[in-house]
Amino acid sequence: MNVHIGPIGDGHAGEVMTIQRAAYLQEARRYGAWDLPPLVETLAQVRAHLSDGTPALGAFDGTRLVGSVRSRVDGGRMEVARLCVAPDVQGGGVGRKLLHMISAKAPEGVDVVWLFTGAESEDNLRFYESAGFVRVAEHLDAVGIRCVTLEQRVA
Repeated sequence: MNVHIGPIGDGHAGEVMTIQRAAYLQEARRYGAWDLPPLVETLAQVRAHLSDGTPALGAFDGTRLVGSVRSRVDGGRMEVARLCVAPDVQGGGVGRKLLHMISAKAPEGVDVVWLFTGAESEDNLRFYESAGFVRVAEHLDAVGIRCVTLEQRVA
């Protein structure tokens, strides 16, 4: 597989939503929570996020979108949001490429990149920590799942 990373926009929204739902089903099973925000986000919401001017990237194998990541910027902080990889290509380095590239796309003035994942998602926590993210806090999300917030300073 020869994956390249590139920008995505609202024209990719349907593909993004399909991959996102497939990728987050594992988390929904883990927590018994079928109403996770990535699973109930509408096509209109995905389109709006992809057109808001914040960095958003896709991983492409030829013309096939196999992964995506979005961001939200708030002052000097950028959230890595909705990092997802198609289940049939997970484990091949696509997520790591997307995470690295979105962090590198932090706009000027951003000094911290952050994200959160479920506290029981041990593989996700290992993945983010191996990429240089550090645990900084825990909280309950909107559906009552205990989550861990991780941060990384922008170089």
